[in-house]
Amino acid sequence: MAMEFDLLNPWACLILAYLVGSFPSAYLAGKVRGVDLRTVGSGNLGATNVMRTLGWRWALAVYLADVGKGYLPVALFPELIETQHSALWAIAYGGAALAGHARPIFLLFRGGGKGVATASGVFLALAPLAALLSTVVFIAGVRVSNFVSVGSLMAATALPAAVAATVGTHTPVFAASFAVTALVWWTHRANVGRLRRGEEPGLRKPKSATPGSVA
Repeated sequence: MAMEFDLLNPWACLILAYLVGSFPSAYLAGKVRGVDLRTVGSGNLGATNVMRTLGWRWALAVYLADVGKGYLPVALFPELIETQHSALWAIAYGGAALAGHARPIFLLFRGGGKGVATASGVFLALAPLAALLSTVVFIAGVRVSNFVSVGSLMAATALPAAVAATVGTHTPVFAASFAVTALVWWTHRANVGRLRRGEEPGLRKPKSATPGSVA
């Protein structure tokens, strides 16, 4: 007998989306290895700090989990509710997942990530081609600059243009893309300061460095 998923309350799914976003993937990965990632490296519960501390395999697992936290509520929950505004609810569920990632209830609303991977998952569900184009910009930005933060900021900045080109501007998804751009710039404000001072750690260490040099 099929379950009547359309009877689920949209507001209950909003809370559930927040809880999914709150899943502390990086924190749990660190705990498995006996490390509290909030106290080592950058102190951020994101894939970059996981990679520097635990290695790329753990970072990949955390990245995929964080992408899934954004993708699943947006792709799945609108199918489980009865509404005439599924697109708007999908965006709302993406926002709730991002809120959970940034302020996870399971960590007492502290120590969340910066939202890049989770936002990628949100837009992978909302506008797949735009998300892929933004990911290409991210990879290119990191490769050229050697800074994950630069790639993240470039990808977030390119997202509205990618959405406009693939989905159009007369859609709530286009407006949501600007909100994500603002969020990523806000969560990376400390990185921007370090970049300006030449203190941001690069992904690759320079082969040789002299005192006072900037990578």
